[in-house]
Parts: sequence; C-alpha cells; structure tokens
Amino acid sequence: LQKSLNETFGADKYSEARKEVLTNMFSRPMQMALYFCTGVLEDETLFRHYALNVPFYTHFTSPIRRYADVIVHRLLSASLGARSPIKMEKEAIQRQADHCNDRKMASKRVQELSADLFFAIFVRVRA
Repeated sequence: LQKSLNETFGADKYSEARKEVLTNMFSRPMQMALYFCTGVLEDETLFRHYALNVPFYTHFTSPIRRYADVIVHRLLSASLGARSPIKMEKEAIQRQADHCNDRKMASKRVQELSADLFFAIFVRVRA
C-alpha cells in the first residue's frame, strides 16, 4: 500500500500535500484506542494491544497533556507502592474514562472536519 501511495503522490509541487491528505484519509478507518477501567471489564482479552501483540497494555504520556494520563500515572504509582491508593471507586474511574473518550472522539471529529475543509479548498483552488 505504501509503495502504491508513493507512486501516486508524484513529484510536483503539490506531491507533499497529496501525500499528507491521502495518508490521513487511509488512517481514519483504524480503530481508535479507548480508555477504560480494568476493574469494570471482566474480559481480559480487551486489555490486549493488537498491533504490538501483547496481552496487557496501558498507554500514557506526560501527565501535563491529558487528564487520562494523570489518572494512569496515579494508578501506576499506587500499584508500585510509590504513593497511596486513589480514593475513587472503579465506577467513578470508568466514568472519567468515558468522559475522556468522548472528548477525544469529539476532538478527532473536529480535526477530521478541518482536514476535509482544507482538502475541499485545496481541490477547489487547484481545479
């Protein structure tokens, strides 16, 4: 697929823009990762990371970026004994995860709409 796309991009002054737009369009159908509280889900197969092929996976970045990352850092620290346990019920953690998922999906949708608008303007100007 990548070889095919590279041949499609061409070598003119718009090739990089075409590459970015097409790569973005082909990436959209990929399943988006979701936050969840492991204490709420009983099916441990849902904890696996398909692409990395690992049975248990958690993802987080710097806790200054997203609230979900703050929660993950706190939970990991507590599980390693570096801090006291979080005083939240698993249902409350799941509600926070659901809220973070909703915001992430809304943000992704706005990003996609913005890219669609840019692409429509790009095509219109170049037509």
